Amino acid sequence: MKKTKVYDLPTRLFHWLFAGLFLSAFLIAKMIDDDSPSYSYHMLLGLILSMVVFLRIIWGFVGSKYARFASFALKPNDLVCYLKQLISSKSTRTLGHNPASSWAALVTMALALGLGLTGYLMTTGTNKEAFEDIHELLANTFIVIAIAHVAGVILHSVRHKDWIGLSMVSGKKQMIEGQAGIERSHRGVALLFLVLVGAFVFHLTNNYDAQSQTLHLLGNTLQLGESEGDDRLKTDERYSNDEDHDDD
Repeated sequence: MKKTKVYDLPTRLFHWLFAGLFLSAFLIAKMIDDDSPSYSYHMLLGLILSMVVFLRIIWGFVGSKYARFASFALKPNDLVCYLKQLISSKSTRTLGHNPASSWAALVTMALALGLGLTGYLMTTGTNKEAFEDIHELLANTFIVIAIAHVAGVILHSVRHKDWIGLSMVSGKKQMIEGQAGIERSHRGVALLFLVLVGAFVFHLTNNYDAQSQTLHLLGNTLQLGESEGDDRLKTDERYSNDEDHDDD
């Protein structure tokens, strides 16, 4: 069966960067102690993820047909019908995002921005514990939706012999009568996308002090981890408490 191009190159780059950045940040948070110097990379990856989402939002309004949010299937009834068909023998094919992937894309992007915001607020030291709780809730919600999304793609592919996951690699899907694909891959925009993300990474690298674990961003100094001064302060506090206890 003939195929047609559906997803342009910027959309596909975003998809894989988005998944890779979140997964990397999530694994660091789960596998590395928050007092380790390496834990700061969790926050740096989160900032890069926020930048990537910001660029994707812009492309969602000015990009090619199936990259735009206007093409997303966001009616609740359509989502219910799609989920019912997913476990039945029926198969309704869509050229762009299906209802499930439309909702998954928007919700995970919103969660990623929420993670970036709460992560930033945590560095200010104000209500840190409250923001940590919200941050963890958003991250766990994100991973649940991501797992459900991957499971849905696999189920759809096996059940209906429609390998939709490959469309985010090649950008192509099987043609549907009466629905037209896109003509351009927008390689120039994809290059600009990578340049902007690379410039942001370069900016973060140049403004991050690994020794103090601080980041200078937009005129503010963010404490991404516990500095040596913080460790000494904690040691002094413990020593002082021990002395008070001995005096008692």
